[in-house]
Amino acid sequence: MTPASTPDAPATGEPADGGVTDEELAAWEAQGSPDGSSRTRIVIAAMAVIAIMVAAAIGFSVGRLSTLADPTPTTTSAEAGFSRDMQVHHNQGVELAMIIRDRTDAVDVRTLAYDIATTQAQQSGQLYDWLVQWNLPQGSRQPDMTWMTLPTLTGASGHAHGGDTATPGSTHTPGDPMPGLATPAQIDQLTAASGLQAERVFLTLMIAHHQGAVEMAEALQPRTTNATALAFTRAVIASQQAEIELMTRMLDDRGGPVDLAG
Repeated sequence: MTPASTPDAPATGEPADGGVTDEELAAWEAQGSPDGSSRTRIVIAAMAVIAIMVAAAIGFSVGRLSTLADPTPTTTSAEAGFSRDMQVHHNQGVELAMIIRDRTDAVDVRTLAYDIATTQAQQSGQLYDWLVQWNLPQGSRQPDMTWMTLPTLTGASGHAHGGDTATPGSTHTPGDPMPGLATPAQIDQLTAASGLQAERVFLTLMIAHHQGAVEMAEALQPRTTNATALAFTRAVIASQQAEIELMTRMLDDRGGPVDLAG
């Protein structure tokens, strides 16, 4: 469970022990993606282009026209909560990608890791900027995942009590771990592995991590009318679902998922 942030504690501050610094990511970007012209690299590049085109098309068609009509989110809004929690989620994705980079020579895995690290770092920066533009703090006194318990725009409750039916993405309670977030023990498991075993641990973790990001993006959609946020969630869902399919095939080729630490 991730501790609740304080209002002045930036979600994208210095990395925790074992985290990734801006300098490390910049150094990897300066080197360029791993050598090789494998089919995987082409597939990943195509997915990235498609995701960018989707986001750009949505933003051009509705974003500019509707931004002025969008009310500025409040600090307790679903948009603000999503921005903070997804920054934490994406930053861990970057951390996992940086770990596997140093533990495998497989071109397809290193290329995938490079794409994940650069894409999620860039998206984390976007989320940080949303809060700046909305004049909201990067942190909140509310527990993580509180925003996913808020009612949807149709008025449906975000809580599931007893036999009640939960709304999409509402099976969480405030303070729950973010969906798909790797535990410290699982990060240690990846760090201790190498070669094929590290690849299997990484892919097992990252598939769950992507599924969690998709769940969070889908949970925001019925809770916002903000055009920028909706465009972002659509791009995240499209790109991460495509990468889930790719990683599932890559993992199957390597013997399937591994049992993860608690």
